Amino acid sequence: MAALEKMFDVRGKSVIVTGGASGIGRAYAEVMAENSASVCIFDIDPDGLARVVAEMTAKGWDVSGQVVDVSDRAAMAAAFDAVAARQGRIDTVFANAGIDPGPGFNTVTGERYPDGAIENIPDEQWDRGIEVNLTSVYTTVKNAVRHMKPNGGGEIIVTSSIASMINESIVGTSYMPAKAAVNHFVRHMAMELGAYGIRVNAVLPGPFITNIAGGRLRNKADRAAFESQSLIGRIGDVEDIKGLALLLASPAGSLFTGSLIVIDGGALTRMT
Repeated sequence: MAALEKMFDVRGKSVIVTGGASGIGRAYAEVMAENSASVCIFDIDPDGLARVVAEMTAKGWDVSGQVVDVSDRAAMAAAFDAVAARQGRIDTVFANAGIDPGPGFNTVTGERYPDGAIENIPDEQWDRGIEVNLTSVYTTVKNAVRHMKPNGGGEIIVTSSIASMINESIVGTSYMPAKAAVNHFVRHMAMELGAYGIRVNAVLPGPFITNIAGGRLRNKADRAAFESQSLIGRIGDVEDIKGLALLLASPAGSLFTGSLIVIDGGALTRMT
């Protein structure tokens, strides 16, 4: 095998991707599967999951799926155990599942949006945002570590956001504090788990064209507002995430742990 292939070799790895039926999660699953890893996708959407698994297996990739709500702790533990039993171990986990918790207090054009005002946010909306965007990362990492420690290590890649580093008025209020806490949790886990050969890193995407927020960045007007913040004149496509994912999951990324890696076309520089 050529030296470059060895650096990025993920062949035979047993991989879990949460929220992998669409968007960035799907890109994680694709890049691992097309490079000969065995991938299990967790997603709450049974139809979307079945469709994605069918599309990937039709390419000859080793991909399976499990319908699971990442906020259901018992279901997550059982799902991890099922993957470990079927694939023999768990090497790499992408803790990617996340949701848009609702509208912010401003629209993209700067008008106030009453539904996003703090006094109008339903408590259950706040709770669900924290539950999925923060607590499910804890649950995912906890279950990953149960299986990685006995096998001598592994890689955990968490999807955070540049929203963890700024305040953004068009994003639902719970999203920023949840993602900021994710960053701290990633660094804390890297500190705890390095002694066991487990690397923990966070990917911080800027605006990407995905289904989050109802897929609004597919709308030309909404997309233009975010493109204006990019230093290279465009926002992210999920294909852009694949190289970074492969780096962090492969020997090429062996010195990365506790890292918060921004991938945003320079948008954060302009926003700050």
